[in-house]
Amino acid sequence: MFKNPFIKWGTVIIIAGLVIFFATRKKIISTGEITVPVQNGKFVSVVYSTGQLKAKNSVSINLPKEISSRRLGIYEIKVISIVDEGTVVDSGDWVATLDYSAVEEQRNKYYDAWEQAYNAWEDAKLDTTLELSNLRDDLLNGEVQFEEKKLILSQSIYESPAIKRQAKLDVDRARRELEQRRRSYEIKKKQGEYKVYRSWEEVKTAQERLDDIDKLIEKLEVKAPNPGMVIYSFDRMGKKIKAGSSISRWMPKIAELPDLTSMISKTFINEIDISKIKTGQHVDVGIDAFPEKHFDGEVISVANIGQVLPGGNSKVFEVIVKINGSDPDLRPAMTTSNIITTDILDSVLFIPLESVFANDTLQFVYVKDGNNIRKQIVDLGAENENYAVVNDGVKKGEKLLLTEPKGADKLSLEGAEIYEKILERKQEEIEKLKKEVSAKENKRPKDGKAHPKAKKIKVRQKTQQ
Repeated sequence: MFKNPFIKWGTVIIIAGLVIFFATRKKIISTGEITVPVQNGKFVSVVYSTGQLKAKNSVSINLPKEISSRRLGIYEIKVISIVDEGTVVDSGDWVATLDYSAVEEQRNKYYDAWEQAYNAWEDAKLDTTLELSNLRDDLLNGEVQFEEKKLILSQSIYESPAIKRQAKLDVDRARRELEQRRRSYEIKKKQGEYKVYRSWEEVKTAQERLDDIDKLIEKLEVKAPNPGMVIYSFDRMGKKIKAGSSISRWMPKIAELPDLTSMISKTFINEIDISKIKTGQHVDVGIDAFPEKHFDGEVISVANIGQVLPGGNSKVFEVIVKINGSDPDLRPAMTTSNIITTDILDSVLFIPLESVFANDTLQFVYVKDGNNIRKQIVDLGAENENYAVVNDGVKKGEKLLLTEPKGADKLSLEGAEIYEKILERKQEEIEKLKKEVSAKENKRPKDGKAHPKAKKIKVRQKTQQ
């Protein structure tokens, strides 16, 4: 057909190139990659975390309440000695001794202040008595002078008009002076009474301060309020209290007596997994100190606000797990391993996480069909540490690659309709969130700040675009 050999071989090369081009638009030839099948069956989604045992209920052993008195001015006190942690005590048994020397030093200072106030009160009484005595003598003299002037006026009836007028003026002047002395006496009397009263109040305050510190001295030997096992508390720096530790009146707990028959595990879940955790979920609780022991537990509390733990960078949320049953070997502060069951699905498709790939917007898998491979978008659901549920995109028994095949960047994505459904679902979630924010609009802060969820909506919309 082709007489010219160059034309013949050129045509063959072109046809082969076209075949390869169209074959690699959606498929590439497999080169022996490792595959796994899409499985169907029961799927259990779990979250792992470590925690620490605590008693659900406990009785606190605190600093004496007398130390909280504002009159004392004692803000913290040192622990001189304390019973060994783990000691079982009875009600009224000695637990700790607080620093006597610091309190005695404070008492000496307060006694000096009381003595000074008492002397000032005695001086005020003496000064007031002496001053009022002088004023009473002066008042008596004024009354005598007034009576004398009145007598002279009465005897001037037969005198000249000028003498009578002068006598009347003298009487008026004596009357005004007497009234002025009476007013002065009343004012000085009230001033003296107030001065004595104020001095007495200072004595009373100083005495109450002394009484408070004497009561505190009697309580520096701290006793157990109930029977139980002593477990040390923590100071404001997060360190366990021991002999030599200083305890402030704002964090007065020295130790506690936990109820060992009802224990909880306090754990922290990272912000990626916290949305999966709900109250009532089952937990398998292991004890690191006793690997052979496992206990059934239940999530009873999930924090609404995250926190960054000391030494950490990521935000975590506190989760409290109640341990069902009791065991005499369990002790507060023991490390626990918690396996929280977040979801149980009876019959679903699921695939290994290693078979899932992703770009900036979606997730996909590589499905091997004979010698061909396709790049398939998938809609994933619940996950555990190894597998993920597939809502759409693959079928039971299909083979998935665990590694990205050669030439993967040349494959076009299949399943655009799945991606559209995912976008629709996310949009519905955004609309639902908008309604929640709108419903709470009346509770908007008075400072006019936007509701925190509103920011999340804006961020999600931006990401969506």
